[in-house]
Amino acid sequence: MGAELRLEDDVKASLLRTDDAFRQLVSEHHDLDERIRDLSTLAYVTDEQHYEEISLKKRKLALKDRIEAMMRSRYGGPLPAPSQ
Repeated sequence: MGAELRLEDDVKASLLRTDDAFRQLVSEHHDLDERIRDLSTLAYVTDEQHYEEISLKKRKLALKDRIEAMMRSRYGGPLPAPSQ
């Protein structure tokens, strides 16, 4: 399990250093995560905020898929799945 996580971390670190598009995706993913976290801490959520949260979660998931696809592409195939 440790070797797989290190490989994934190494691939991600390499892409963060060398690929502006990857860095932008990771930054946007982080920004969406912060906004979702802010919305989830509200005691009362309006309908508009609820729909915003749903939309943000979908965008964040799509970004995660793109990030992982770029990592797989850099690795030259599928990254090993973490064993459980």
